[in-house]
Order: sequence, then C-alpha cells, then structure tokens
Amino acid sequence: MYLGDCKRPPPYIPNSYSHYSMEPTHMTEKTSITTKILIAMAVGLVIGSLINAFAQDVSFIQTYLVNGLFHVVGSAFVNSLKMLVVPLVTFSLICGVCGIGDVAVLGRVGIKAFALYIITTGLAITLALAVAILVAPGEGFEQASGSVSFTPKPAPPLTDVFINIVPSNPVNAFAEGNMLQIIFFVILFAIAMLMTGDIGRQLAETAEKLNEVMMNVVTLVMDFAPIGVFFLMAKTFSLQGIGLILPMIGYFSVVILCLLLHGFGTFSLLLIFLAKLNPWIFIKKMRPAHIFAFSTASSNATIPVTLQVVEQRLGVDNSTAAFTVPLGATINMDGTAIMQGVATVFIANVYAIDLGISDYLTVVGMSILASIGTAGVPGVGLIMLAMVFNQVGLPVEGIGLILGVDRILDMVRTAVNITGDATVTCIVARSEKNLNDQIFHDPDAGVITDIELPHKDLHADV
Repeated sequence: MYLGDCKRPPPYIPNSYSHYSMEPTHMTEKTSITTKILIAMAVGLVIGSLINAFAQDVSFIQTYLVNGLFHVVGSAFVNSLKMLVVPLVTFSLICGVCGIGDVAVLGRVGIKAFALYIITTGLAITLALAVAILVAPGEGFEQASGSVSFTPKPAPPLTDVFINIVPSNPVNAFAEGNMLQIIFFVILFAIAMLMTGDIGRQLAETAEKLNEVMMNVVTLVMDFAPIGVFFLMAKTFSLQGIGLILPMIGYFSVVILCLLLHGFGTFSLLLIFLAKLNPWIFIKKMRPAHIFAFSTASSNATIPVTLQVVEQRLGVDNSTAAFTVPLGATINMDGTAIMQGVATVFIANVYAIDLGISDYLTVVGMSILASIGTAGVPGVGLIMLAMVFNQVGLPVEGIGLILGVDRILDMVRTAVNITGDATVTCIVARSEKNLNDQIFHDPDAGVITDIELPHKDLHADV
C-alpha cells in the first residue's frame, strides 16, 4: 500500500542547502567549521606529541591534562555525537521508508545496498592480502614488543549474530544503541505505517518534523566540534606518540597504503562506472565527514555528519540515504577488513607460520561475515581480528604487537569505512534515480559558515 512521500525538499536552487554546512562560501570572510576543525586537529596532534615526548613523567600534566581535561572533554564530545545517532537514524529512516512508499522498492534498495557492502568488503580484504603478501611485512621483525599481551573478548557465534538482528526487546535495543536491531525494528514499524492509511500518514508527518528538529540538534553539537576534536587528538597523541609508529613502520605503512588504494582507487572506480560521478568532487565534498571519522574513530558516531554530507553536499535523496548510511555504518567495515588482512600476513611472518591458499580464503570469508555483526565503535577491529586468528591458527597474543599503533590506524580506517558508506549510497541512489546532479556538481551546495540557526524554511535541508 502506498502512503505517499514524506515532505521532500523543494526544487533545487543553488545554495538552498546551506543552513547546516561546514564549508565556507566564497562570499564570506568567516572561518568555516571545517577549517577550524582542521586547525584544532593539527594543534592537538602537536601538543599531544610534545606531551608524550617531554612530559610523560610529569604527574600534574598526566593527571589533570591527559587523563583529566583531555579525557573528559574529548569523551563528552564523542558521547554528544553518539547521543544524536539513535533518534536521528530513527526519524530519518522512517521518513526514508515512507518517502519510498513502496515495500517492493524498499526491498530492492536494501538488497542492492547489502550486496554492494559485502562486495566492497571482499575487495578490501583481497587487496590487503595481495599487497601484504607482496610486501611481506614482519619478516625479520624483532619480537621485543611481544611481551605486550592481548586478551580478546569472546566473539559471538555467527548463528547468534543473525538471530540477534531481530530484537527480543526493542526498548532495550534503543537503550543500548544496537544499530542492526534498531534498523530492523524501525523498518518494520515504518512498513506498518505504510499499511495504516491516515494514521500512518500523520505519524510520518510527525517524524518529518522531528527529523527537522534533530538536524538543528546536530547543528548545535557541531558548533563545539573544533573544541572536541582538539581534546580527542591531544589525548590520543599524548598517550600514543608518533614515535610508536617507528618500530612498526613496515606494518603501519602497508596498512596505510592499502587504505589509500582502496579509498582513492576502488571507490573511485566504483563511482565512475556504477554511479557516473566524478570521484574528485566526491572526495572534496566528503571532507567534513572524513574529519569527524578520523577524530572519533567511530562509524556510528559519524552517522549524523555522514547523513548531512550525503544529502546536502552530494545530493542523495533522504529516502535512500536514511536507509543506506546507518546500514553501512553497521555492516560495512572495509578499513577494518584491510587491517585484518595485513595483520594476518604480518603476524604469520613474525611467528614464521606458513599460511596456505585455504587459510587466506578463510580470512576473506571470516572478515566479510564478521563485519556484518560488528558495531562501528573504536577498537572493535581487534576483537574481529582475534576471531580471524583463531580460525586460521595464528597466536592471538600476537595482537599485542600491533596494539601500539592500532588507535592511529583505527582513525584512518574509520574514514575509509564512511567513504565506503557514502560511495554505496551514491551508487544505489543513482540506480534508483534519487541523486541530484545539480547539487553534486555545485561547489556551493550546502555551503555556509557557522553563523546563526535558521528560523524558517527548514525542510529545505532535510
């Protein structure tokens, strides 16, 4: 049964998507939020590295700055982003399903998105294994850091992953932020709205209004983004330090190389051939989402920014983006799959363990399946990696070797993950004729500085 669209944006007018953007216009001298965040990121990196190099033993700095101010403000900022995720995904997804209006079309979009996410993850792990086998990081590696131990949490059986997609208690799923269960319940609820006639239509209009309010909440949180990013970066590099990269330069370099090849190579080819889009424009417009993904190392925490960029900067209709972006943040782990592939070869070389073709195929399969049920939060890749190591007979304690640099790599691979989310969203939107080329090609679409909140004409930005 067709309910009818949620209120869609009016016909496109250049700059009509400008209320919530983080990019500067050409007509203002104000500094954009994106520029402020980049400055804050650089300053935080420098200050954190200096503290790590010269003040590791200064108790006052470690207690009141690193584990005090840096930790409190940075963690509060990440929590504020996570705070937005559940209500924003809920209202946006309801509007998306109601905007599609046809259950058959919804199923088609879901199948396309799921298949593309699985394919891109498979390409990512295959690329990582190929490059790692060719470069062979870890040969002759000094195992001095092998004393670092890692005790993984037990990974749930694959059967439980699929069973747990269906929430036994939807309220508990919302409280815990279990995205797969939330997506399942909200889609089911929205389909029921489609079948309920006038009552469902009234609920859809309410969801549209709540979605507009949530976009304003996102704007309010983004005003504090430069401060939050500064403290996140300062804490990370105060604890990690750039110097930890040096002993692991081989492993670190191969992971970064694979992430860049996949992020700029694989996704660019997919955009060119499947979405008919210019990858350079795509990458430029994705910059705000990349910054947040890098600083938070969490795909889920970046969902509000990814949704903004995909809809307002890339021109994807909400009916597609509201479904594919949250789904991608939950099951699309290309960057994590790359880390797993390189780490598998690295640890095998360190411990002089020969892996056969069947072992590598097992790694590919396990990485794809594990990504489906893994939350998009910092550090979860190590749990997935332990599951892969157990499956192919590598020592799990070897993960201790890569712990030192994993946080920094986690930040980079999260940026790759959300790039994959946006790429698949654009491809699906193109196939469903839900992508506005005028918005995509207009450099000023969604572009203003961080000035005041709008007081009217809000649904132009939903």
